[in-house]
Amino acid sequence: MKISALISDVDGTLMTSDKTLTPRTRAAVAALHARGIGFAAISGRPPRGMRMLVEPLALTRPIGGFNGGQITNPDLSPLEEHTLAPETARRAFELLRGCGLEVWVFSGQDWLLADPDDRHIAGEIRTVHYHPVVVKEFDGALESAFKVVGVSADHAFLERCEAGIAAALGEAASVSRSQAFYLDVTHPMANKGVGVQRLAALMGVPMAEVAVIGDGHNDLGMFAQSGLSIAMGNAPDDVKARARFVTASNDRDGLADAIQKYILDA
Repeated sequence: MKISALISDVDGTLMTSDKTLTPRTRAAVAALHARGIGFAAISGRPPRGMRMLVEPLALTRPIGGFNGGQITNPDLSPLEEHTLAPETARRAFELLRGCGLEVWVFSGQDWLLADPDDRHIAGEIRTVHYHPVVVKEFDGALESAFKVVGVSADHAFLERCEAGIAAALGEAASVSRSQAFYLDVTHPMANKGVGVQRLAALMGVPMAEVAVIGDGHNDLGMFAQSGLSIAMGNAPDDVKARARFVTASNDRDGLADAIQKYILDA
């Protein structure tokens, strides 16, 4: 099949486990540029938390943040935005708190939380390269939230919460785990199945010519939309089973291998 663009997940795919871009990854993306093949990134991260990728990867195509809930140009100027309905955001917040989870809210440019001592905060700061805002209440932020996140170190419990919260919110929201310890609630259109279609349209590339690569359950939506889906070697087995191909892990340059084998040399 003809491939005119590759759309990639970020954490666990484009980045190593220690949140770095390897020289081989940079070279592989540069090789796509040289071949005239578009490259774009989509992630559960906010666009602000993806800006460190723009220069080293020479990104010129749109960026999909919040699983497609906010699509921006590489300079972070907005192209499309989908915030949760206020009543849905408040309901999601209540449900996540009711499960005993720590809750984060992403609204506007800000990442808001109540507990500055949560064990996951340091890792998230290293990931997105900015600090959270500590607040006592979230009412204002929930009026225009891109994402409400439940955080837990108990991965199995978070998986059980996902099913219950998805059922409770129904079609009013998209509910998925972006990481084993994060449960994301976003606008119904803020999921990677829709997001990858919007990125392809903004790039002027038909979905039949788009390859996608990812490692998580929230990547399954874009797998379903593409004829060439690639799972990382570090992906769970049920994610690998839904991909057309499986490459090496993110810590073994799996993305670079996939670009060479399934796109450049195909």
